[in-house]
Amino acid sequence: MSGLPDINLEDTKMEVGIPELREELELSLSDKDKSIVFYFFLQNDCANVVKLLKNPNAEISNDGNFTMEQYVDLITSAKEMNFNVHRYPAFMSEFVRSYTYNNGKEGFFPEDEILYQFYQYAIKTCPSKMVRQWYKLNLDITNILTAFLARKNGWNVSNHIQGSNEVTEMILTNNTKDFNLTAEYDYVQDLMRIVECEDPVEKEKRIDVLKWQWLEENTFFNIFSIDAVFAYLCKLNMLERWDKLDVETGQETFRQIIENLRGEARVPQEFQAVSPYNKSEAGYNKSEK
Repeated sequence: MSGLPDINLEDTKMEVGIPELREELELSLSDKDKSIVFYFFLQNDCANVVKLLKNPNAEISNDGNFTMEQYVDLITSAKEMNFNVHRYPAFMSEFVRSYTYNNGKEGFFPEDEILYQFYQYAIKTCPSKMVRQWYKLNLDITNILTAFLARKNGWNVSNHIQGSNEVTEMILTNNTKDFNLTAEYDYVQDLMRIVECEDPVEKEKRIDVLKWQWLEENTFFNIFSIDAVFAYLCKLNMLERWDKLDVETGQETFRQIIENLRGEARVPQEFQAVSPYNKSEAGYNKSEK
């Protein structure tokens, strides 16, 4: 960590990228620490699985944990043998089997559903408390933003919330402006302001700022820990995502996403919570990248 360059969300040029850092981690980390970093790349595996289920000949990224041969092994075994392939997280086998039955059904958005299942898996199984809290934060932010947006548009909030925890319970049982969440979660007021932001690019940026600050606060006293390494990966991921979008292209991209989602009564995926998280929330829950 001491050898890595300092980074902030306004950086436009990065001295190190995720592929280079990953190579270094392979040489430097213990097996125990690698098992935690595994979760960071597992989300990419989920995206690849969906691509291959939609099109077996699809081009996939190489930024996951598994190879093409392993994806084929997972999909084939889960479908043909109808059991969880223990070489991979169980939720992946379950998703592959359910995809066959749910694909094409109204309200089923595979990217959202597998993302929700991934969050649930990470929250329950990751050895690192900080990483578990990170994924819970992402799930909660998605659900809260989805709830605000659903109410703003006159949608039934309960149809767009994913999962079951204290945040979803408060959303579903309170009708106040902030769902009574502000007292328990200090970032809720920021989310309320984010929902009111008209510029989709600025909205996404503010969400990343909130998450970036959370990562810094939760690793401030442990700068040489595996949690700090994980947080650095998450920050690099944000920077690389924004680096691929210049302002003009980015604004047009997000505006087009929003227009498409409006036509489908969905919410943008970055805000989604259920699929992330399933009531289709993937991009914003049932109706969430």
